[in-house]
Amino acid sequence: MNQPTLRPQDVLVLAKLIAYRGQRPTMAGLGRDLSISSSEIHASLHRLEASRLIASASGGHRPLRRPVEEFLIHGAKYAFPAKRGEITRGVPTSYAAPPLNQHISAGAELPPVWPSAHGQHRGITLQPLYRTVPESALRDPVLYELLALFDALRDGRARERQMAEREMTSRITVLLHVAPAVEDHD
Repeated sequence: MNQPTLRPQDVLVLAKLIAYRGQRPTMAGLGRDLSISSSEIHASLHRLEASRLIASASGGHRPLRRPVEEFLIHGAKYAFPAKRGEITRGVPTSYAAPPLNQHISAGAELPPVWPSAHGQHRGITLQPLYRTVPESALRDPVLYELLALFDALRDGRARERQMAEREMTSRITVLLHVAPAVEDHD
């Protein structure tokens, strides 16, 4: 039997599941929101479930708060390291996007951006986790913030990473709020 290995699009699917705030999306709806085929969504959900980041299908594929927080903040940056590139036009990410752009100024340096024909900002390419990230993020402000925070965790300097960790933890807690009696158990 093959060991399931998470893929970059799985982090995108996981972030979108968090952005749904506990609602149970259909696979077709999730695929439409992320511009990913239903079959790839299905495979992604299986990998996330096998990795114990989401509940089983009978549990509604609900993200499990503590494992998700641990993975996104401490583990995923090693599995999916940031890759910078050339100057391009795109969508701001990391410290240049909400919510960190309210606290951190780029100064004279060009900000990190996901390359995108829909982007309005000039910056240094920060390769997105998956090809549909820029457009998916532009359609959903909550998803955009989660993905930008993830980029700050995997690419930012110490101060940016610390702020991103606090913001990510806060958002995961709020978006995946569960009553204490139903809290995730590892």
